Amino acid sequence: MDLHAALVALLEPGRVLTRPIDVIAYASDASFYRLIPQAVVLPNSLREIQALFVFARANRLPLTFRTAGTSLSGQAVTSGILVEVARHWKGIAVEAGGRRVRVQPGVIGSHVNAVLRSYGRRLGPDPASIDSCMMGGILANNASGMCCGVVENSYHTLAAITFVLPNGVVVNTAEPGAGERLRQQAPALHRGILELKQRATADAGLRNRIRAKYRMKNTTGYSLNALLDFDDPADILGHLMIGSEGTLGFIAEAVMHTLPAYPLRYTGLLTFASVQHAGSAIVPLRDSGARALEIMDRAALRSVEHLAGAPALLKSLPESAAGLLVEYQCTTPEELRQAREAAQHACRNFALLHPPEFTEDAAAQALLWKLRKGLFPSIGAMRRQGTTVIIEDVAFKVERLAEAITDLQALFREHQYDEAIIFGHAKDGNLHFVITPSFNTGAEIERYERFMASLVKLVVEKYDGALKAEHGTGRNIAPFVEAEWGSTAFAIMKELKRLVDPDGFLNPGVIINDDPRAHVRNLKTLPVVEAEVDKCIECGFCEPQCPSRRLTLTPRQRIVVRREITRLRAASGQPAWLDSLLADYQHAGLDTCAVDGLCATACPVAINTGELVKRLRGEGHSRKASRRALRMAQSLAGVEKTLRFASRSAHLAARLLGADSLRKLTVVAEHVFNKRLPKWNRAMPSPPRRLPKTTQVGAQAVYFPACLSRIMGRSPAADFSLPELLPLLAERAGVPVWIPPDATGHCCGMPFGSKGYTAAFHETLHRMIAKCWDWSEAGRLPIVIDASSCAHTLRACEHDLAGENLVHWRQLTILDSVEFVHDRLLARLQPRRLPEAVVLHPNCAARKLGLTDKLQNLAAACAESVTIPEHLDCCAFAGDRGLLFPELTQSATALEAAEVTARNYDGYYSSNLTCEMGMTLATNRHYQPILSLVERATRAEG
Repeated sequence: MDLHAALVALLEPGRVLTRPIDVIAYASDASFYRLIPQAVVLPNSLREIQALFVFARANRLPLTFRTAGTSLSGQAVTSGILVEVARHWKGIAVEAGGRRVRVQPGVIGSHVNAVLRSYGRRLGPDPASIDSCMMGGILANNASGMCCGVVENSYHTLAAITFVLPNGVVVNTAEPGAGERLRQQAPALHRGILELKQRATADAGLRNRIRAKYRMKNTTGYSLNALLDFDDPADILGHLMIGSEGTLGFIAEAVMHTLPAYPLRYTGLLTFASVQHAGSAIVPLRDSGARALEIMDRAALRSVEHLAGAPALLKSLPESAAGLLVEYQCTTPEELRQAREAAQHACRNFALLHPPEFTEDAAAQALLWKLRKGLFPSIGAMRRQGTTVIIEDVAFKVERLAEAITDLQALFREHQYDEAIIFGHAKDGNLHFVITPSFNTGAEIERYERFMASLVKLVVEKYDGALKAEHGTGRNIAPFVEAEWGSTAFAIMKELKRLVDPDGFLNPGVIINDDPRAHVRNLKTLPVVEAEVDKCIECGFCEPQCPSRRLTLTPRQRIVVRREITRLRAASGQPAWLDSLLADYQHAGLDTCAVDGLCATACPVAINTGELVKRLRGEGHSRKASRRALRMAQSLAGVEKTLRFASRSAHLAARLLGADSLRKLTVVAEHVFNKRLPKWNRAMPSPPRRLPKTTQVGAQAVYFPACLSRIMGRSPAADFSLPELLPLLAERAGVPVWIPPDATGHCCGMPFGSKGYTAAFHETLHRMIAKCWDWSEAGRLPIVIDASSCAHTLRACEHDLAGENLVHWRQLTILDSVEFVHDRLLARLQPRRLPEAVVLHPNCAARKLGLTDKLQNLAAACAESVTIPEHLDCCAFAGDRGLLFPELTQSATALEAAEVTARNYDGYYSSNLTCEMGMTLATNRHYQPILSLVERATRAEG
């Protein structure tokens, strides 16, 4: 069978992916399992889901759903058909004044909370990965998290659910008579569910077992509590879908009860001499009202003690020490006052290594939580080369938690997992542990098998705990579901799977698996690839930040494909696959990467995949091309003059021929020369007439107009060119700036660096720093730059400098124009607030510089209403990427553009010329420099 052709008959060709690069990109999730799908499909309707069910069942092909792929237990990989529902299932609708929210599976959890924020509400589930995991996974794994315990998880906050059964029947539990329709459409299933309910309720021992299991966190097996909690088979099935990991059907939509948000928090890190001392503090702190109690053993604390901002005291802790991250969450100042008193009272009775230090500062709190949430990836990044990383998730009665930790630590020593760390949600008795085994030899795999056998015995037999508390059963625990639940409960689970999915094609081997060695099959190896990315554990946290994620590859997928290339080269097999991957990687992996570095801001170990891409681009350049780039860097004044002339000529041609005709000519030229060329667009700025005349005498700052501002710094319909705006505002504020007369011909070097021309980049950068040193009078005056991307390049270039220039750079003050105007001019300008509603695009460089708040404050001082889109993304214009690959910008901006154009604004602003071009093209609204808004708001009236 031609699988691609068969699937194209069901879905349009662009949503059926079968190339080697596509299936390899989706062969890995955040777990330590790896399966290569035969095809990846992206359905966008219930009709297409139903058609895929019919096709998979008829052809006996496994079918697995995937959203963010952040699952830790192998639920989102398959050797069959992978159904990606992250891209086209992104609906969010707030209902009942915020008390409910309707979500589709492709919505990121934190995006839902962002929409709910204005209502003072939030989701119940609060997994550590909420900034990247999606609602499909949150529901299908019955996710919980730091604070939600066993009463605020997905199961207990579900109001209604719409799902598709393997037989194609669509059930919406919110519709009156949903159960009766199910009886009519699937009578055997309806009857079978009632029979299972009868078996569960009639057996007192089983009934008590189910109730006891769900008094603690537990996601091992199916949610059998649904058989006790509900009477209507539609409601029973709806709640069985929660935690079913895609093995019973497709969750198309859910309505969730929301909970009150807690805007006020009181957070502290307590340190104890031992795990036992920390364990004895859990119940008193819980009873005092703490909503979060995160325990960390000494090994866990050691893994993050060197991270930026980590408390210095961590390095001095003894080997037996443990920590508790404690947080009280409140809605009113009075509750916060009570929390302070409760914390102080509780802490008086503890034997602490250091006095308790609590904080109400949001930044300090965020840092503490960043350390806690970074434990898993951090230990993964520290692993030895050739090893993988495993996080497991167990639960015990809180009263025995310290004893269980001691036993786990002994288990690690017994099986020689000396690098293991333990942390978790102590309030709920929920522990995570991380080990980094190697799966490169049979002996190592056998060692892991022995460890798992010992773990099951410890958790189940000694403590009657849960082998999976919140991460879902997955492939690692599927062989042990019966061991935990017993044969009676497991028989009901097997019968449930047979009833709902008699052909067994939905995510087979996950939850129900008769293979006792299933947990050690299809293991993922992490070969050494490149230094820039070898620390990656493929967690997927980076993906929501990537502008190419809906077009080609994400950072994780770029790394996954590079690792597969390494595997294929080492195996010297499948040459056709290797050739295909290498050929397609140029466009998907390199050409369409915006190298904006936003992936590093989301990565717990700060991997910037753009650095790898830049190096690989450089390796692809010929010596001749590199020499040509270096010559350009050495003669930038001439290059700049040529580009200004070319820009003027192109604008003249556009006026004569029309912008569309000029763009079409470029496309024709691409075909003639078989090379990507910059494409003309209607948002293209024109060269400014000239740089403003300024004087050095009395100047309080040096203003360096970026090279792009000098070449094409006049936006269409703008009152002033970009180089004119800052001197004008500075003059009005009485803080004059000076533009050096020899600014022309100098550049930060970013255009060379992003393309991998390292020698040209270093040449340009070093000359720029030398000039900045002279212009600033040896660092006395700040250097102000009108492009956020250039300001970021110069602020982050330390590792590219050496010698005298490095010494000088450390003494320079380099400012983005946004912070200069905000910090030094705004108070003097005293702008009036224009009766306007404006929308901002804080570009990626501004965000990395931490300027979003200042950009927003500038706008708020000048306009009555300021909006930053919820779907803010990098526009991916990336210098010339938007000219060479306009489809990249179109894809990257799709969600933000749809949000922006859903209403009318009086103004559209950013702080980078190319980003303004990109957003103008995406929205058909004219984006301008934020300084133009400040200029209008500070003009003399009349």
